[in-house]
Amino acid sequence: MIENENNQEKEIKKPNRSGFLKGVFTGAVLMGAIIICRNEFIHQANQWKQQLTTDTGSDEEANELNTNRIAQKSAYIQRLIDQYFLFDEDYEEMEESMYAGLMAGLKDPYAAYYSADEMDEVMEDTTGVYYGIGAVVSQNIETGIITITRVYPDSPAEKAGMMAGDMLYKVDGIEATGEELDMLVSQHVRGEQGTSVEIEVYRESTGEYLTLYPVRDKIETETVSYEMLEDDIGYILVSQFENVTDKQFRTAVEELEAEGMQKLVLDLRGNTGGTLDSALGMMSYVLPDGLLFYDEDKNRSGTKYVSENGALYQITYTQDNPEVTKKVFMEDGHQLDMPIVILVNGYTASAAEAFSSSLRDFDWATLLGTKTYGKGIVQTMMTLGDGSMVKLTTSQYYSKSGYVIHQQGLEPDVELEFDIEAFVDNAYSKEADNQIQKAVELLR
Repeated sequence: MIENENNQEKEIKKPNRSGFLKGVFTGAVLMGAIIICRNEFIHQANQWKQQLTTDTGSDEEANELNTNRIAQKSAYIQRLIDQYFLFDEDYEEMEESMYAGLMAGLKDPYAAYYSADEMDEVMEDTTGVYYGIGAVVSQNIETGIITITRVYPDSPAEKAGMMAGDMLYKVDGIEATGEELDMLVSQHVRGEQGTSVEIEVYRESTGEYLTLYPVRDKIETETVSYEMLEDDIGYILVSQFENVTDKQFRTAVEELEAEGMQKLVLDLRGNTGGTLDSALGMMSYVLPDGLLFYDEDKNRSGTKYVSENGALYQITYTQDNPEVTKKVFMEDGHQLDMPIVILVNGYTASAAEAFSSSLRDFDWATLLGTKTYGKGIVQTMMTLGDGSMVKLTTSQYYSKSGYVIHQQGLEPDVELEFDIEAFVDNAYSKEADNQIQKAVELLR
């Protein structure tokens, strides 16, 4: 007897000797047939191999893909498939898989190939309107684990019982860990209004697996929420950067200032990034004149974003020329001159890290919480002319001081772990949030 992982006993059965001998005889006959077929295959393959010419330059000399060899080898493999493959072929799927494999060979977790059909699903408007469950997710690139970082109030996710911190285990029966995040969300989490999706989560705080059935609905994402705290301290939560975020942030600041805000707690915990333009809009609205941050590609060419004389300028440069072009990126006639504490954690990433590092470089804010994620690279979507696209990592963020964010993250000025045990029955409140209360204490 043995025990499995659930401590359930399983019996090891002894093999039937007569059945075993019969199986050996049958297996020997089949093996003979396979050997005959294999000999025919080898004879045919040898003929095809003579047509497969790969002598197009040594691998040591080549600094690029040998497209001639790839074409010939692909044709050879196709002939093998045509001759021997048992089932019907889906030629379109095979071709799309070849392109996806080419991107997978880059070993970059952010690089991807999207077919025309997939692009219709992935490239939804970033205006903050979609049909889904109303939850923000983040994927750990090293482990592939997908975690819920925020659940929108009164959303289908909240109504179904989902909580921030839940780890996605399965979505409609598909194991979530390791799946490409964009495709998992667009093809399985989002869908038609009024339909339900089966989501199994693991809740680490209780050590249990829960199966939830949120009913998809129209989600108009409020990426910014705000309120006044005590002692003239305003609180603004920015959950992610979408096209609407910059405008929503400005509205929040203006309304809080009208209520007497003199100090600000800016919550970027769980903000995994989004559109860089929106983060730049917030930077220029908050910060004084100067270099906000810059990015640079493999050829030492890049873009600097400089606030100057009421405008945010985009300056392109090369290794040999410090200013190739200079143009107005957006209007900029404002700065938010008050004490600011920014809350960050391990899910604060990408554009949220660029924003946080810029404010700290200007000595404009104090970072409080735990070390940020460390994603400081830029992906660019490139069309291929037939409706498909590739997503490539093309450049890297640098803070104003030249600090490399990628794979390093930002260490907070005040390190403080989030105290999950402070919440009774997992009910969240700002009064029990030790990081918010510490920020308030610092601002006082």
